[in-house]
Amino acid sequence: MNDSAFQHAASLDELIARLSALHPSQIDLGLDRMHRLLAQLGNPERQLPPVIHVAGTNGKGSTVAYLRAMLEAAGLRVHVFTSPWLVRINESYRLGRVGGGVLVDDAQLRDALATCEQVNAGAPITFFEVKTVAAFLLFARHPADVVLLEVGLGGRLDSTNVVEQVAASVLTPISMDHMEFLGTTLASIAAEKAAIIKRGCPVISAEQEPEAMAVIEQQAKRMRAPLFAAGEGWHVNVERGRLVYQDDRGLLDLPAPKLFGRHQFGNAGLAIATLRAIDTFKLPTRAFEAGITGAEWPARMQRLSTGALTTLGPQGSEIWLDGGHNAEGGRVVAAAIGDLEERVSRPLVVIVGMMANKDARAFLANFAGLTRHIIVVPIPDQDKAMAPSDLADAARTLGMRVEVAAGVEAALSGVARLAYELPPRILITGSLYLAGHVLAINGTPPA
Repeated sequence: MNDSAFQHAASLDELIARLSALHPSQIDLGLDRMHRLLAQLGNPERQLPPVIHVAGTNGKGSTVAYLRAMLEAAGLRVHVFTSPWLVRINESYRLGRVGGGVLVDDAQLRDALATCEQVNAGAPITFFEVKTVAAFLLFARHPADVVLLEVGLGGRLDSTNVVEQVAASVLTPISMDHMEFLGTTLASIAAEKAAIIKRGCPVISAEQEPEAMAVIEQQAKRMRAPLFAAGEGWHVNVERGRLVYQDDRGLLDLPAPKLFGRHQFGNAGLAIATLRAIDTFKLPTRAFEAGITGAEWPARMQRLSTGALTTLGPQGSEIWLDGGHNAEGGRVVAAAIGDLEERVSRPLVVIVGMMANKDARAFLANFAGLTRHIIVVPIPDQDKAMAPSDLADAARTLGMRVEVAAGVEAALSGVARLAYELPPRILITGSLYLAGHVLAINGTPPA
């Protein structure tokens, strides 16, 4: 790339702004633009280490986190592409290194995006598509042993679905979300996600609703892809607080996952099943143990124990952060809160902000029996955020006590003024955009 092009792309933020303006829509599912730009760049997606492709509605990021931690514990170099990011775009790209990967630095990312911009030459393309192409460029330029590739939205027409062969296709739990793009039935959504299945490549699925599993089984059969499904090909259970995994290769008795919530046993089990289904990976038990206890994934039942926001709530209170934003995401978060309540009982306050395209009532219904207090906040800098008044109305239809605050800081300060008999448990939830804002103002961005 010449000096004038580097100068033109001096600021990463400016470059992102220019690339974001190349298509009138933020989301326009399709692969034609991807194939065009990748061909112009020499098809870097064909120059990658073995790829593990992960789709689903909930649990994708946590499953990827377990996969990465387990593979790295076995001494492998792991490239990772995930979305969305919480605070900085760099979070979406992790470059594999011996001893543990690192987030891409600004210079490397700017170079990859600038190359995409230069070769694309102003043609229409969405920013997520460019962002994905940049991942393929980065991963092709740096040696590694495996790539973990998370689907952005859906699967069939998602920009990550240009990889022709994979080491494994992974399907996390599928539920209702993004219906405006993926269809209004569970079967139609499952069909979009199951379309990442590649001919002859193993498919590993979490436990699914029967309607979704039928679609996955049909697609796997059509593609002659061996299917390893939870409850059939492998099993994961909680016994005496430990994770017990079993398949036809034997039994693993492992520690509980570091990530909190009973759903994390399923996510960790899915990661184990995936790695045991890939013949080229022979991980020792110690790698599974280290991965389960070492995996980190921010804004998924994350306890905020340090940072600027922790001083604003009542003294002795707990602050938890989760980016759940659909009905099923709300269910697993509510279950995790219920588990905390069984251990140590505290009054629960939920601070919530959501995007306008989400089903707020279905999400909040999960908390109706757990909390006496909902505080609604706006999501800063998001034009498509739900109006706090609309979100408050949804909560009131569930019989919840609701108030509206100007922001998260104001909400926490408001909780501090309430006369609870015990320091409360505070959950901030409803949106990954809100979670990213919280981590930024708390001074604890993902690293």
